[in-house]
Amino acid sequence: MYIIFLMIAISVSVAALFLGAFLWAVRSGQYDDEYTPAVRMLFDNEVGPGSNKTEKKATERPV
Repeated sequence: MYIIFLMIAISVSVAALFLGAFLWAVRSGQYDDEYTPAVRMLFDNEVGPGSNKTEKKATERPV
């Protein structure tokens, strides 16, 4: 019975360690996206509510 409590304590400690490492990485900016803003102008624009949808269809090439 003692080993069950020991294993639970070890697993909770490891989970807390991983949670702390994840929170540290988020706060230090490890997950900031620095690549996408540089290439955003290369992506196609979405059709917005103010744009003319018929013009977009006329410029699309048939498949």
